[in-house]
Amino acid sequence: MTTTATTDAEGSGAHPRFAEALRELGLGDLVNEVRRFPDATRTAAEAAAAIGCELSQICKSLIFAVDSVPVLVLMDGASRVDLELVRKELGADKVTRAKVDVVRETTGYAIGGVPPFGHRTRTRVLADRSLLEHEVVWAAAGTPYAVFPMAPLDLVAHAGGTLVDVRERPA
Repeated sequence: MTTTATTDAEGSGAHPRFAEALRELGLGDLVNEVRRFPDATRTAAEAAAAIGCELSQICKSLIFAVDSVPVLVLMDGASRVDLELVRKELGADKVTRAKVDVVRETTGYAIGGVPPFGHRTRTRVLADRSLLEHEVVWAAAGTPYAVFPMAPLDLVAHAGGTLVDVRERPA
């Protein structure tokens, strides 16, 4: 599936709902910084290759079911989320990857294009500290074809995130 100018916000490549969220947050100028790609960048590796940045500069927006409640985890593209650390951080009994329909229902976006904010419903947000290792990170702009740059602390603040350490560590 490809996006067209009629579905892109002002031709930028950003999903219209996400572009509206940027405007509501006073970040309307950021719409002009959205980069659109002809091919989908559904994975962090594809996005990093398209942008020409390090894999760890990609901010993945991942939805997990924490005791059946959706929680957003923002993670650098080179790392994986440690579900046990998320469970301990939130004092939960069970943490699993959210099903595709739950991701769409919660965020309003498809997997591979979920931005860090501008979601359909408000969720708890955990942001891994690994994101702070860069001056700028790149996150999805609501479609698998578009990304936007932002300073990590600003991104976490706009997402309403709590900084945590939830990435898997090498054994």
